[in-house]
Amino acid sequence: ATLRFLDSQPVGAKKQVDQVQIQAYSPRIVEHSWYAWWEKEGFFTANNKHTKGKTFTIVIPPPNVTGTLHLGHALTDSIEDTIVRWKRMSGFEALWVPGTDHAGIATQTVVEKKLMREKGLTRHDLGREKFLEEVHAFARDKKSTILNQVRRLGSSVDWTRERFTMDDDLQLAVKEAFCQMYEKGLIYRNTRLVNWCCHLNTALSDIEVDYIDVPGRTMISVPGHKDQVEFGCLSSFAYPLDEGEGEIVVATTRIETMLGDTAVAVHPNDPRYKHLHGKFLKHPVNGRKIPIITDGILVDMNFGTGAVKITPAHDPNDFATGQRHNLEFINVFDDNGLLNDNGTGPFAGMKRFECRVKIIEFLEEKGLFRGKQDNEMRLGLCSRSKDVIEPMLKPQWWVNCKDMGADAVNVVRDGSLKIIPKDHEKTWFNWMENIRDWCISRQLWWGHRIPAYYIQIEGESAEASGLPGRNSEQESRWVVGRTDEEAMARAQAKFPGKKVTLTQDDDVLDTWFSSGLFPFSSFKWPRETDDLKAFFPTQLLETGHDILFFWVARMVMMSRCLMGVLPFKEVFLHAMVRDAHGRKMSKSLGNVIDPISVIEGITLDGLHKSLQGGNLDPKEIKKAEEGQKADFPDGIEECGTDALRFALVAYTSQGRDVNLDVKRVVGYRHWCNKL
Repeated sequence: ATLRFLDSQPVGAKKQVDQVQIQAYSPRIVEHSWYAWWEKEGFFTANNKHTKGKTFTIVIPPPNVTGTLHLGHALTDSIEDTIVRWKRMSGFEALWVPGTDHAGIATQTVVEKKLMREKGLTRHDLGREKFLEEVHAFARDKKSTILNQVRRLGSSVDWTRERFTMDDDLQLAVKEAFCQMYEKGLIYRNTRLVNWCCHLNTALSDIEVDYIDVPGRTMISVPGHKDQVEFGCLSSFAYPLDEGEGEIVVATTRIETMLGDTAVAVHPNDPRYKHLHGKFLKHPVNGRKIPIITDGILVDMNFGTGAVKITPAHDPNDFATGQRHNLEFINVFDDNGLLNDNGTGPFAGMKRFECRVKIIEFLEEKGLFRGKQDNEMRLGLCSRSKDVIEPMLKPQWWVNCKDMGADAVNVVRDGSLKIIPKDHEKTWFNWMENIRDWCISRQLWWGHRIPAYYIQIEGESAEASGLPGRNSEQESRWVVGRTDEEAMARAQAKFPGKKVTLTQDDDVLDTWFSSGLFPFSSFKWPRETDDLKAFFPTQLLETGHDILFFWVARMVMMSRCLMGVLPFKEVFLHAMVRDAHGRKMSKSLGNVIDPISVIEGITLDGLHKSLQGGNLDPKEIKKAEEGQKADFPDGIEECGTDALRFALVAYTSQGRDVNLDVKRVVGYRHWCNKL
């Protein structure tokens, strides 16, 4: 009867507490109606013309619009809401900015799988414009769900300032940031080795690559390959001398790359090969003459045979060696990981790991294969698709991070920026002191399209102009512009008197580029708004320690570069939420829990249904259902928002990891009953 009465009241009306009659604590009744009233009354709306004299600003770590919030997000919101309400009660003009992130790779991947599953279509079947309409519709739906979850968690965010990283204002900020950083010489175009995901067809930054340790010969499943692939194996084969008798034996963990070998290096002081300096070997597949070069930097003459095959277009160490010796760079893979026709002979068109097997068979037939042995190694995997990363030579946009990284180290060392807990400073220094340039191009359709344009001159041949995005492009042909008109003016200044056409880069920016601007793009920078003047810089950044470099470092570097100040004074890093067994939250384990399921309660059947409609394949769904049945045989009891938040905040004293047992949340519901 009480619930029926509460449901009958106008949304946003103040709760008539005197009409509530309950014998025992009921979270549903106790929490009913309050949030809608708070929101309607504007209690969380900050005033940029404030008279309090002191502000407290914090931005929410914007969750990805790929799905719904999980308990990790609930922990973030609970901690931040506790801090913001405390500051508000302490007399500060407190602003908590809510928002969501477009999550380029993750969202595009989810929508592509959804399209294939439901309609049997690829994004190329739809075309860029229609595909982006599908992604926007998906993002709107997920964003709506996420924002409602934030409300159910009782988060006192300012809804009048809610942001999405693909909003027009934030797109303007991204263009301005790119152009300013380009004009400062911090963003540049260069053809270099990138981390390439053949499954997603895009380049990745170093921190988007996960590494696994392979102890020795191990069979591993790879996306796009029916059979498992062997890793942790060193294969040896011989290159015959081009003239006369003799051979040099080399070893590699990626024998398929031998098709792109353009040299074999030996140590200049190795007596075994002194007589071969300057001579040539003959490639057994394509007959290419391969020079024997000397290199004391790369080669350890005490390791293996003391001879190293050099594939400059497919290995970071070999790339540097190729530059030192002016070697030819031969790319033997296409974007999908298939062998192209650059001297690949009978292997053209094969998948790279199928070719691995076939090349060994070929070398055995030629009498050149010398065997296999275990080799402990680290294997790089795409953090999204789990495909094996392929180093590929690609023209991309890069950010020079050297000076910004050094500055980020200094502001922590001198105390300008405090990282709490302090033991995370070691991680910060390790990352920032060893930072490499940041590849910001992504070969996707969903995201902020790069405001760069390739110049082509009317009447010139395709060979003369080169193709943008291909290794034939000319770096000098690129101009950047905030608008098409600005780009055209710069192109005409480069080629006065010529009739030129511009083609905008098809690529989009790394998601973390736009996320790095969030503390000030949220206030409509580059415009000098009242909000920007009143609420930036912010005071605190609170988030999980897992994105210290992904996000926190980007914000520090980009704010210092573009705004001249730190985006916040303190960084508070909370623990990571794991399940009761200490396992990382994973959809395939069935331990990813929607906070609403804890707040309202849910049956085991309801938990099973929550696995449907996502990207799990039938085998993973079955595994997840078994995990749910083991952990929640009777489902999850209704706990309410207060009990959930109290439990999460109480857990934060554990340090780096929170092993969350839902039964403990039920215990806090009983505590609420006593209260």
